[in-house]
Amino acid sequence: MIRQKKVWQKLIWAGVKQFTLEKNISWTGVPENFPMETPPNLELGDLSFPLFFLGKDLRMGPPVIAQTLQDFLHQISKGEKAFRPQFLDEFDLRKDILEFVEAKLGSVKAVGPYLNIHFSREVVSFDVLGGVIPDFVDSPLKGKKVMVEFSCPNTNKPLHLGHLRNDALGESVSRILRAAGAEVVKVNLINNRGVHICKSMLAYQKFGENQTPELTSMKSDHFVGDFYVKFAQWEKTNPEAETEAQEMLQRWEKGEPEILELWKTMNSWAIEGIKQTYERTGISFDRYYFESDTYLLGRQRILEGLEQGIFYRDEEGTVWINLEEEGLDKKVLLRRDGTSLYITQDIGTAISRHDDYPFDSLVYVVASEQQYHFKVLFKVLERLGYAWAPSLYHLSYGMVNLPEGKMKSREGTVVDADDLLDQLSALAREEILQKNREDQIDDLDATAGSIALGALHYYLLQNAPTKDMIFNPQESLAFNGNTGPYLQYTGARISSMFRKWSGTIPGVSTSICRKITTDQEWSLVTLIGQYDDCVVQAAQEMSPSILTGYLFELTKAYSRLYHDLPILGAKDEEEKLGRLLLSSAVLRTLQKGMELINVPFLAAM
Repeated sequence: MIRQKKVWQKLIWAGVKQFTLEKNISWTGVPENFPMETPPNLELGDLSFPLFFLGKDLRMGPPVIAQTLQDFLHQISKGEKAFRPQFLDEFDLRKDILEFVEAKLGSVKAVGPYLNIHFSREVVSFDVLGGVIPDFVDSPLKGKKVMVEFSCPNTNKPLHLGHLRNDALGESVSRILRAAGAEVVKVNLINNRGVHICKSMLAYQKFGENQTPELTSMKSDHFVGDFYVKFAQWEKTNPEAETEAQEMLQRWEKGEPEILELWKTMNSWAIEGIKQTYERTGISFDRYYFESDTYLLGRQRILEGLEQGIFYRDEEGTVWINLEEEGLDKKVLLRRDGTSLYITQDIGTAISRHDDYPFDSLVYVVASEQQYHFKVLFKVLERLGYAWAPSLYHLSYGMVNLPEGKMKSREGTVVDADDLLDQLSALAREEILQKNREDQIDDLDATAGSIALGALHYYLLQNAPTKDMIFNPQESLAFNGNTGPYLQYTGARISSMFRKWSGTIPGVSTSICRKITTDQEWSLVTLIGQYDDCVVQAAQEMSPSILTGYLFELTKAYSRLYHDLPILGAKDEEEKLGRLLLSSAVLRTLQKGMELINVPFLAAM
């Protein structure tokens, strides 16, 4: 219902503008500045304009402004007054005024400092139920080139629960941005070099005994991860462990064949296993970047900046940047031995990406623990003179922990992604078998896996990205309440109803829309009509929680209708067809919305 809202914004703006001209009041407001709200109940209307912000400019109380606008618009609708021609031309209001006069846009009523709008239920129902739920909605993001970086695993361990939140957020934000018309490229930076990688390699040299994932029948990324844990255990009783890992990093950067060969082998094991988890969770990328390919470019740019006086070298040979004047601190960019740090690599990677794809925006989906890192990174790129540096954005998200506390990779206390998915699938399987016989489900394991994935992604996305969260597997799998399985169950329920019904849903008609009169039906019509608005808001704020909240409200509203009103059993044929039309529209909206949050749709469960 974006169009109806924009039309009302223009109508009310024109009413205020005409009033100020008649009263010789200087006022320069624009339609887009008029705030809109949804009234707390249907009796008050479908859309509301709070008018507090006009009080000072118009030198009138907001309730008086609301009443004046109501009276003016009523006179317009009766033909007793007309808008000035310049307003009609400036915003192309002629057709909108005609629709308003014919009551197709609805009616207006002043309630205190608010101007409340009641849409024409028949007209809106016709538009909403006759429309197609779009793959792409109209938004200010249309045509913008956006690159989204997410996941970015280390090749020294498998993905864990923290990665799963990152992946869910990055994948969903990318899909939502695309649905809002942006041209999106999803990228993954593989952290395949650095001292942390050398720790797994060093542990393999000492304890690996030439074992391989195939020989041990282990998933390859788990195999590598075990050696990262072994290093941490060995380090507790061997103070020289850290020094040996640093020495290995220097040998790697010098290109020693033996070290490079081991690095390539262990990296390939880790990446192969990680990609298997991506496939299982519906995560994909348009392009992979590897730190081993970009860190040299970052080091080169830092050395060039050193020559230009942008950076400085201390007496030990370490290269720094001083950002104290910008409210930050001093930051090391190159170690005294010449080896690179994370920020060195990130500088090179950002430059490479803009060369490959001249983006309008680059979004980094990275945990809130790295906020300072990205502030420094963006400032360094600005200092180096890159005009696109201000278009970089850190989508910071909170940590995800367990009820028993924080996870620690080196101590091996993380929740492994694959193990968690297996656990959720097993729990989902039990839930299914409590309600059905095994032979009633076409593919029990696939269905359980889809429910597990829906439970996981919805739970990880239902909070605003910035919030820390505690993941509770049992809560995530509930078939009632604010969960992924609840959406899936609602979709399956509607699908089952249509399988039972042998008829064909007719096209939308005025006579059918006149039968959509109950508040339960109207709530659904307005919610379906808000889908576009919701996608645009979620895209602009890069927050899938806006969409999860919307889908939950939609499923709740449908459950109320399903419980309170007969659908297939409706005695009036056009009432039945109207409710089936509504059910079909809900189903299509659910399918579109669930796809954007990577929750599998199930026609049966």
